[in-house]
Amino acid sequence: MSDDLMLDLSFTEDQLSLRELVRDVVKNEVVPARAELDANHEWPTKVFEKFKEAGLFSALFEEEVGGMGLGMMGNIILSEEIAYGCLGVGTAFLATKLGSLPIEVGGTPEQKKKWLEPVAAGEKTVAFGLTEPGAGSDVPAMTTIAEKKGEKYILNGTKQWISGAGQADIYTVFAMTNKSRGTRGISCFVVEKGTPGFSFGKKEEKLGIRCSETRQLIFEDCEVPAENIVGLRENNGFLHALKTLNLSRPAVAASAVGTAQGAFDCAIQYAREREQFGVKIASFQAIQHMLADMAMGIEASRLMTYRAAKMAEKGGKDVGRFSAMAKCFAADTAMKVATDAIQIHGGYGYTSEYPVEKYFRDAKILQIYEGTSQIQRNEIAAGLIKEAASKM
Repeated sequence: MSDDLMLDLSFTEDQLSLRELVRDVVKNEVVPARAELDANHEWPTKVFEKFKEAGLFSALFEEEVGGMGLGMMGNIILSEEIAYGCLGVGTAFLATKLGSLPIEVGGTPEQKKKWLEPVAAGEKTVAFGLTEPGAGSDVPAMTTIAEKKGEKYILNGTKQWISGAGQADIYTVFAMTNKSRGTRGISCFVVEKGTPGFSFGKKEEKLGIRCSETRQLIFEDCEVPAENIVGLRENNGFLHALKTLNLSRPAVAASAVGTAQGAFDCAIQYAREREQFGVKIASFQAIQHMLADMAMGIEASRLMTYRAAKMAEKGGKDVGRFSAMAKCFAADTAMKVATDAIQIHGGYGYTSEYPVEKYFRDAKILQIYEGTSQIQRNEIAAGLIKEAASKM
């Protein structure tokens, strides 16, 4: 049991102002465009221009790099509210924060200034390159190699399922610098788009989040300056990756909460309008119980997410476990809520005429990316067992 049981889950005035701003931008810019972006598999360039005008990119970062300094809860607000409108747009947007985190947690002050200030200003975007075709959850199976030659590293290998690949300007890429040391032989590099030997695979045709582009990163004798290794030290990459995922998973959980809330709101509105047997279907107890279960799951997910975010912000020792709990529970809840939302809509929910069909397709990825629900359960159990052993 965590000692940190009493957490203040309230928002500051600045965070509340951000929430109102994001809700307005989502209502006016994301919701009207989401169906077309999804149908065309189109990167949300125009939407991001509006995000930049509204200062949403700066809301992702701390003041030291030109951000608003709204902390982890600022990221949670952005994640939840944008996903409420469209998880595809949310994934494309938050890929920049995910890609920036290795620099934030491990970079030197000079590296942070060089690469993160333009990102906080909305001038550049970032992508995160960890997963490989044969190494998803099994990070030690990584085959991308970085060999030092003089003042450069030569990268060879392929990264898979990279959100924002091809669109992002900057990439944080993990590669083996000492294969014999396993995870302790991984380093993280910053690779800029246009670097010779660095190319992209085809755009993947996906079930959901279609406006968020997903491609391979391909490195063929790609020369990267030694000054681009994060933290200017070899073999710290796995630590950077762990810190990154512990900080990013609460944001994924928040995206799941937003997705679930969006699907739920569609379902309850439909239930209040749809008539069968001469009455609104919202009067049927079967429907009422479904709505009640959906609402309980969403509220529990939201509380777990906010708690994990607060713990991450404070740097508690149980951050990894609670981040995994929030991500796993919220992702599973989003999938269930989206499924039930379609059921409440009946046949109409199975068509693209109603947005619940898109919420359903989008929700599935939440149980997969940034660690599957099964991997989260592994991490949760490992943490519980370790804690129990320490008390014996």
